[in-house]
Amino acid sequence: MQAIILDTETHTLNGQPIEIAYAPIQIADHKITLDKSQLFDQLYSVDEPISYAAMAVHHILESDLIDQPHCTAFKLPEDTVYIIGHNIDYDIRALEKCGVDSANIKAICTLALARLVWPNAEAHNISALIYMISKGSEKAREMIRKAHRADMDIILTANILMHIVHQLKINSIEELYAASEDARIPRSINFGKHRGSAIADLPPDYVQWLLRQDDLDPHLRKALENSTIATH
Repeated sequence: MQAIILDTETHTLNGQPIEIAYAPIQIADHKITLDKSQLFDQLYSVDEPISYAAMAVHHILESDLIDQPHCTAFKLPEDTVYIIGHNIDYDIRALEKCGVDSANIKAICTLALARLVWPNAEAHNISALIYMISKGSEKAREMIRKAHRADMDIILTANILMHIVHQLKINSIEELYAASEDARIPRSINFGKHRGSAIADLPPDYVQWLLRQDDLDPHLRKALENSTIATH
């Protein structure tokens, strides 16, 4: 399982995972193949009660977690290199909270790719994209009614990815990762006193100050470094 689509549901925002699902995926000739027969889906107990706000999203109850293994029991398939997901950094942070080492994982974000492929879409969340792709079909509605559970979110994400791979003419998982990395490099800044400004237009002293911040997003750091090189 070199590449998997993965999704988690967490006990609270940025919390521990109480459901983890994944399925292996392959890419060739602008098409994807998702092996549903190897779909993994497991509920997990965690250290704190599920928040009601999170419960309202995924509808997982405390009673569902009775006798389930603790989330620290989860292990990625041994040969996993690429993990694909919608806003995948959230899921990887959730996995890290249960002891998964993500240091060598290459994350592919379908949210960033969707923004690249459909820049004028009204919204880029999974449900909105599925409705857009299907032009508001009844089948889409049936699928979306089961969304916000990890197993169905994998199927929906794969559906979105199928269109992304076709649109971008992607032939391999390596090409998809490269496209994702490029899509994740911001073109403008979305916080602070220069919010909304293009990276290229930021004052040099502000760029240097940002680059000195230890917790700077790595993709923003790359954008700032690229702009610094371009201006020299």
